[in-house]
Amino acid sequence: MSRLEGLRANSSQFTLEGEPFRILGGSIHYFRVPRAYWEDRLLKMKACGLNTLTTYVPWNLHEPERGTFNFQDQLDLKAYVSLAAEMGLWVILRPGPYICAEWDLGGLPSWLLQDKGMQLRTTYPGFVDAVNLYFDKLVAVIKPLMFEEGGPIIAVQVENEYGSYAKDEKYMPFIQNCLQSRGIKELLLTSDNWEGLRYAGMEGVLKTINLQRLSFGAIQRLADMQPLKPLMVTEYWSGWFDVWGEHHHVFHAEDMIAVVSEILKRGVSINLYMFHGGTSFGFMNGAMDLGTYKPQVTSYDYDAPLSEAGDCTPKYQLLRNLLSQYHSEPLPVEPTPQKTRAYDPVAIQQHLSLWDSLHFTAKPYRSERPVNMENLPVNNNSGQSYGYTLYETTITSGGTLNSRNNIRDRALVFVDRQCVGCLDYKTHELALPDGPGEMILSLLVENCGRVNYGKALDDQRKGIVGDILLNHTPLTGFTIFCLDMKPGFMNRLMSSGQWKSDFKSPSIPGFFQARLYVDGPPRDTFIRLPGWGKGVVFVNGQNLGRHWCIGPQLFLYLPGTWLRSGANQIIVFEEQKVDDKILFAENLDHGRTIDVYKLPFCTLL
Repeated sequence: MSRLEGLRANSSQFTLEGEPFRILGGSIHYFRVPRAYWEDRLLKMKACGLNTLTTYVPWNLHEPERGTFNFQDQLDLKAYVSLAAEMGLWVILRPGPYICAEWDLGGLPSWLLQDKGMQLRTTYPGFVDAVNLYFDKLVAVIKPLMFEEGGPIIAVQVENEYGSYAKDEKYMPFIQNCLQSRGIKELLLTSDNWEGLRYAGMEGVLKTINLQRLSFGAIQRLADMQPLKPLMVTEYWSGWFDVWGEHHHVFHAEDMIAVVSEILKRGVSINLYMFHGGTSFGFMNGAMDLGTYKPQVTSYDYDAPLSEAGDCTPKYQLLRNLLSQYHSEPLPVEPTPQKTRAYDPVAIQQHLSLWDSLHFTAKPYRSERPVNMENLPVNNNSGQSYGYTLYETTITSGGTLNSRNNIRDRALVFVDRQCVGCLDYKTHELALPDGPGEMILSLLVENCGRVNYGKALDDQRKGIVGDILLNHTPLTGFTIFCLDMKPGFMNRLMSSGQWKSDFKSPSIPGFFQARLYVDGPPRDTFIRLPGWGKGVVFVNGQNLGRHWCIGPQLFLYLPGTWLRSGANQIIVFEEQKVDDKILFAENLDHGRTIDVYKLPFCTLL
């Protein structure tokens, strides 16, 4: 058969190059794994007996400002897919534009929300225009990587779990056309959970299912909907994600392997979501809101076969043993485990208060009424996407401050720069103290992560999104500072001569600096911050993500590839309480756990 015959779904079994083919897939997101480690993770995938890599493509990273595209370095999708091909892996690409993925706004760029009438994931003209411009760029990158062009991409997913959203019947055909009109000829598929399968399919597009256990006769239902078509579980959930303030989810290896074994016995193709979860570095975590807003943690360990740091777990070994039965040749040898190291604790040497950092931000914006993050005139008028925003105004008395639930998502409240409390989804009122004459009221608002799943996507504007009342009167006359903590700001901060070395009275919120000296080659490690409260950690300018003492995550993964031999700079932005040192650990400790197999909601999603 010629190479022209790609993946086909013309009978009850997939064929590739005219031969029967079963997809044994695993998800690894290039944007969640340091580029220097891509090869290691893909080698471990191949050694486990998988034959196909799947990955999402995050629009918000590839077009961070409207019309500005980035497919370089950590975001070099072409290099990632090409590397998979070198490893002998096929690729299924999931380009969205919406990806869910426990990623801020499901990977949609926040600048879309500058339009007050925006209707995401529909044929609303503002969304259609933005998708068309993005797909022009994206397809130019991925088309040469398609199977028919000699590349490894054998299938492309159309959107993601749209059956659970289903707001516009013209939308899915529009996305299908976005791909096909730009020359994508490989097999197209959709993926939906049990509930979303009800949504009408499209001509020439294969339906697949997402699940964790074989309940409700889900696979039989898929077979009944598509007789004489191959069956595939595009997301077999190998674990689950975590949210702040709850337990770490685990899915015991034996329970998982029993289901995977049954799926394979039935002749069904499978993709493990996740095979390796990695890390939602920076401010990229999403949030759940099925009635209560719950932001997700930085770690995307997912209890996957490869741990957050890329280690082979007992789940990996059991999976490898099972998959080896589906290969006629012995599997490749596993790569040598990466070395980790618990560095000695480092002492905080200098600190700089939040208030002293404000002149390193972009020019503050003055407005009578509060302006949400996305509509601030920053970042080439693409607005502020992530991080914190500081709102300041003058008041002449104390009294009752009422947020009217217009804080998104969490605000520390200061009077004359003394913290008086916190406002969030649960707390809408706060008593402000009286003082002599005029006082400065400051609200430091954090975007804790935009919701990535469900019907509330259009309502994910952050910052202050409406009036705030003091004694029933709306506050006015705001000065607004963008604190998105991007590299330019962090560089200006680091080179500032205003850092203080006196640690007797550190100002909180503030930035705290330490140096880690690495002798010999740098190794992976985990930062631990007992005695600290809540904030963000930067190492050599890289934003590792958020820390918060409420758990479950009480560590931050620090890849050795982001360290250097000699001096390394660590900066902690801290909101609540500080310790005088930073600790390191060799292994991650997930703390309190809960068995995902006992949770009913995982069967429903």
